[in-house]
Amino acid sequence: MEILRNNLSSVFRCRLGLASRLISTAQNLKISSKEIIERESKVVARNYESLPVVIAKGEGVYIWDVEGKKYLDFFAGFATLNQGHCHPKIIKSMREQIGVLHHTARAIYHNLLWEISEKLTNLMKYDKVLMTNTGVEGGETAVKLARKWGYRVKKIPDGKAGIVFAEGNFWGRTLAAISSSCDPTSYREFEPLMPGYHKVPYNDLNKLEEKLQDPNICAFMVEPVQGEAGAMVPDLGYLKGVREICSKYNVLWIDDEVQAGLGRTGRLLAVDHEQVKPDILILGKALSGGVYPVAAVLANAEIMDCFTPGTHGSTYGGNPLACKIAITALDVILEENMIENAANMGEIFRSELTKRLDKKKALIVRGRGLLNAVVLDPNLLDVKEVTYELKENGLVTKHIKDCILRFSPALNITEEQLRAGLDIIVNTINSMPLKSK
Repeated sequence: MEILRNNLSSVFRCRLGLASRLISTAQNLKISSKEIIERESKVVARNYESLPVVIAKGEGVYIWDVEGKKYLDFFAGFATLNQGHCHPKIIKSMREQIGVLHHTARAIYHNLLWEISEKLTNLMKYDKVLMTNTGVEGGETAVKLARKWGYRVKKIPDGKAGIVFAEGNFWGRTLAAISSSCDPTSYREFEPLMPGYHKVPYNDLNKLEEKLQDPNICAFMVEPVQGEAGAMVPDLGYLKGVREICSKYNVLWIDDEVQAGLGRTGRLLAVDHEQVKPDILILGKALSGGVYPVAAVLANAEIMDCFTPGTHGSTYGGNPLACKIAITALDVILEENMIENAANMGEIFRSELTKRLDKKKALIVRGRGLLNAVVLDPNLLDVKEVTYELKENGLVTKHIKDCILRFSPALNITEEQLRAGLDIIVNTINSMPLKSK
């Protein structure tokens, strides 16, 4: 037995040594951005058209490519990195937890789910929370919950529950999510789509009220600021109107704050700009600190209790590692005044771009907090070329469709960093040559 143990120990040490040498070799390999992109293109599905920059390091609002070039990150992982890259408190918390307990599944209790749940429910003023992994899973959960409530509470006939969505929405690419989309790229050749979905124009209370008069409608789902549509901000009073109309017709208001929430727009929640409370709240992205998928759905007991054991679940949702990270991610946003900073920096951002950009090329500057967009004239500029030129000049972001540049830097960006980014944006757009006719 002793010989067997010695032999096994020797094999383990040998394999450990080989693994260490392989890791060391990989780290020492100097592979260029060009080669990485070429090699990735051969083995990775082409479901994204990525910006041609290969990032190897991130810290705060900065990122570095494999060649060592430094960039301002004004994209922040689809507004996931509200706290910036590698925030030391979040990374420390993650490292501590992963060495103790990282997963159990909800079939048994663990010692952290209650803590993040109490924190979220107290902060957001709801009775209960259901933890999930991603924003789109949060959306799916909210839709299921609304239908369940529709049958159990509103007494909608079986199979008839309808949900209304605002046009221009984006909440993911599952079959349920694309069924609410108005973008053919999202839904074409993925049919048949989810039944029972209806769409109304965003920022149009008259059309919303007209649709909600249908007694079989159980919910209206809307982003308070539409992120992927290009930082579309509704008219003042729209969110209050949504609350009033949903209450009038006994329809649940699902608030998709996956991108706009947790300080991004200069308030804890984007609906806080009008001081209204939805029935179901979806959080994601920044709840994770950008390091691990975490999302959540909140509602009061009379709604959430429509879920009973076996009716909904998530294998990784609410696992110990996710809970610990989410607790720290929330603490960082609140304790480091990131919400106030987002409001202040957003005002500077929009004001400076409005004043300084060539108004023939840049038609609209819009947004709220640090969720912003610039609408370019597609007849004069190619937005993709502008994005590439911004990258060459040291700022990374992503364009939307054929005319919109989106900007969503970390919420802890300083004014000095913001103004450096503004200079790059203004100089790049203003100096871009016009399209050849």
